[in-house]
Amino acid sequence: MNALWMRRSAGTPAHRFAMVLIAAGALSACASGPKVPDWKIQSIGHVERFTAAYLKGDSRVEAREFDLARAETAGTGRPDLVARIELNRCAAHVASLDFDPCTGFETLRSDAAAPERAYADYLAGQAVDAAQAALLPEHHRAVATGTADAALPPDDDPFGRLIAAAVLMRRSQATPEVVAQAVDTASEQGWRRPLLAWLGVQARLAEARGDVQDAARVKRRMDLVQPAAGR
Repeated sequence: MNALWMRRSAGTPAHRFAMVLIAAGALSACASGPKVPDWKIQSIGHVERFTAAYLKGDSRVEAREFDLARAETAGTGRPDLVARIELNRCAAHVASLDFDPCTGFETLRSDAAAPERAYADYLAGQAVDAAQAALLPEHHRAVATGTADAALPPDDDPFGRLIAAAVLMRRSQATPEVVAQAVDTASEQGWRRPLLAWLGVQARLAEARGDVQDAARVKRRMDLVQPAAGR
């Protein structure tokens, strides 16, 4: 794999943001091979930044960095690569419990590779068979196939952890324990947008079981997390 990419990603969760791009090998190359084109390196950086900005609740930066990531990739004239950029954006939205259709990807689906199509179906909460699941990142396969008591991805993959929890939520399979893990993960990373979304779920669960005090506690956390007016 490209040495520069390894140096940038080692030991940090940020490289998970480019998971879809890296999975198919499109943006990687052997260190002993030819120089990696600038657009590939630039695209990875923009993907990391637009995902981080979205999770932190900074819509302005997210929109700018997404447009730059898409433009860099569109310059290749390859719709399959642009589809990956769109899919990364959809993954961030799903992690934050935004289940709007992934229209940017769907318009390019026919040109997308099989792993991306499988990942899009997974994000949409659709049934994924064993063959499709094998195309997904390993940590997501059990959740994708609906394995009983499937564990969320580990702590060192916080982005994937939120995505898996959101898929379970989308399927109405998320237990209170899964919701609590998602809250803790978003809180640990300081990801404002998904934290607010998951705290909202936690508050509704408390209200549903008649726990007024716990609901009030969760709502106090939400008030603390809410961004300042005008952001």
